[in-house]
Amino acid sequence: MSENAKNWVKAGFDVTVVTCVPNYPRGKILPGYRNRLFQSEMIDGVRVIRLLTLTVANEGVLLRTMNYLVFSLMAILFAGRLPKCDVVMSTSPNLFCGAAGWAVARLKRVPWVLEIRDLWPQAISAVGAVESRAMLAPFHALERWAYSHADLIVTVTRPFVDHIRAHGGRDKIIQVIPNGVSVQRFVGSDGAAFRERHGLGDKVIVSYVGTHGLAQKLASVLQAAKLLRSRSDIVVLMIGDGGEKKQLMQMQRDENIDNVVFMDEVPMSAIPDILAATDITLAPLSKDPLFRAFVPGKIFESMAAKRPVVLAAEGEAARLVTEAEAGIAVAPEDPEAMARAIAELADNPDLRRQAGENGHAYVRANFDREALSGRYAAVLSELVSSRRGKIPFGTAHKISEEA
Repeated sequence: MSENAKNWVKAGFDVTVVTCVPNYPRGKILPGYRNRLFQSEMIDGVRVIRLLTLTVANEGVLLRTMNYLVFSLMAILFAGRLPKCDVVMSTSPNLFCGAAGWAVARLKRVPWVLEIRDLWPQAISAVGAVESRAMLAPFHALERWAYSHADLIVTVTRPFVDHIRAHGGRDKIIQVIPNGVSVQRFVGSDGAAFRERHGLGDKVIVSYVGTHGLAQKLASVLQAAKLLRSRSDIVVLMIGDGGEKKQLMQMQRDENIDNVVFMDEVPMSAIPDILAATDITLAPLSKDPLFRAFVPGKIFESMAAKRPVVLAAEGEAARLVTEAEAGIAVAPEDPEAMARAIAELADNPDLRRQAGENGHAYVRANFDREALSGRYAAVLSELVSSRRGKIPFGTAHKISEEA
């Protein structure tokens, strides 16, 4: 979202982002911010409006749901103080945010675009966070309502389209604009300082950088690392935060997995140098069939940084990594297969280098963020023009989909 917003500003659009104070994933407000009723700042040309919210850690369904509801209600209540606009776009997860976008768009009398980056609430059911059908029923009803009321639905993978269509989305308003990466961010990065700072020397660094949550099934990473304990040349870095991190750290202590190092969450600006220091990246997902439609955004960053990926997932993500020849795809939640893939890449620097070059060329050709942001802006502009009676909607977005 932040990269799209910055690129749209560079292209001449006025962009306002409505959000809360930064506090994810621990529910702790970052230094320099306060949880005020209404505050505004400019970041890279983007007007960012932050509303009062209930700050909670990314764990537990009830408090997270309350967090979503409070933010959504605040967005609706403060719609009158938001700038005049031509289109409102809200991103999901979660769909309460989506519903708030509908309300703000109707109050502003402009089109509403619903962006689907995750299949919610299916994902929270798939990872076991909520299993009661009765509890999930209202969320499923909200999902169908949102899909049927959006003026345009933008989603990130083609497998999501079938799901959206089957749950009330009209085919002619669904547009696929995948995740991507700003390749230029990773040019010229240097990992030497990171290695020296953490005493990693010339070890083969295997890194996972991202959320430590239920969907990633990171216990399998620790189990794979345990199988590789005899390899003194390999170290596994777990960088990030999330609801499962405490349990994972306890598992590491209980099972004495001494080749795993946990590190705190880092800002986006630090990721290029971390990946430059890395030899092999990890991208695991749950083996639940739902996640066959998901593509972890971190694989695009790894490819942009010319780093080979060990992907523990099936479906669309495995197809992309295999097609790009950018690493090794193994079955999800299979520690033995993951350990074998890590060992194979660790023992073959030429294979790592070639996979990194392959991935870099692949994302530059197919998933460059600047190009994707341009496509997105064209679709939004077409929607606005169609509402003003200038062109029929669908003329341009079919062309962009084929491209």
